[in-house]
Amino acid sequence: MPRIAEFYGIAIYMYFRDHAPPHFHAIYGRFDAEVEIASGDILKGQLPTRARRLVHEWSQQYRRELDENWNLARAHEPLRPIPPLE
Repeated sequence: MPRIAEFYGIAIYMYFRDHAPPHFHAIYGRFDAEVEIASGDILKGQLPTRARRLVHEWSQQYRRELDENWNLARAHEPLRPIPPLE
């Protein structure tokens, strides 16, 4: 599971053989959530309120890059790092 970004203690990962809908994994401490790329909504798991807001803001800012990485993962190609939230 390649890590594609990290910011404010939140690590963002994407699996190569993951299921639809297109999503990524956000891990913050003991919290783990699957986040839909299209909406930024949590599909499964949970994050603290502040981490959830930061992940949502980041995912909307880098939605195109997340979509590109999802397509690369489905093709079993190396994923590209995405800048952190600043």
